[in-house]
Amino acid sequence: MKRYIFLLIFAIYSIFSLSLNAQNDKVKTGFEQITSQQGGYYNFSDKDKVNIEVSVWGYVKFPGKYLIPQNSTFVDLVSYSGGPSVEANLEDIRLFRPKNDTLNLTQDELIKLNYNDLFWDKDIKKYSKRNIKLVPGDVIIFTGGPRYYFRDNLTLILSVATTLVSIAVLMVTIFRK
Repeated sequence: MKRYIFLLIFAIYSIFSLSLNAQNDKVKTGFEQITSQQGGYYNFSDKDKVNIEVSVWGYVKFPGKYLIPQNSTFVDLVSYSGGPSVEANLEDIRLFRPKNDTLNLTQDELIKLNYNDLFWDKDIKKYSKRNIKLVPGDVIIFTGGPRYYFRDNLTLILSVATTLVSIAVLMVTIFRK
């Protein structure tokens, strides 16, 4: 009798842990989406220099609006924002420059950048627009999308499998006698 009670408690515990793992996976996925989409205001200004406001959107660690020194470059801003996340598409980074009369920009400008070649190409000298100086109002957009791997679902799969095995062992033990 004690054996059956132990097996019943084990089965209930397995089912309970399965439901907790499923809920934790949902919270983790939601949290990852929130952190990749939430923004903030970051101040990297230098009090002895002229500072500008620019924005970083998309798949970086810290998206938001940045107050940075005037002569900062694209790479500086990417470093301030924590770098691209794993989901970022480095082949399609966009720099949007809105129309600005004080800077003699008569129309909106969209500059597409490909930084994937920086990591994989042998000849990096052929690209002249690699490290663009930023101007006030620039918006850098890191495109991308969530990537799912088998290892992300492995915990859920193992939880379901162990619960089913536990229930099967319990049923075989109960019906054997």
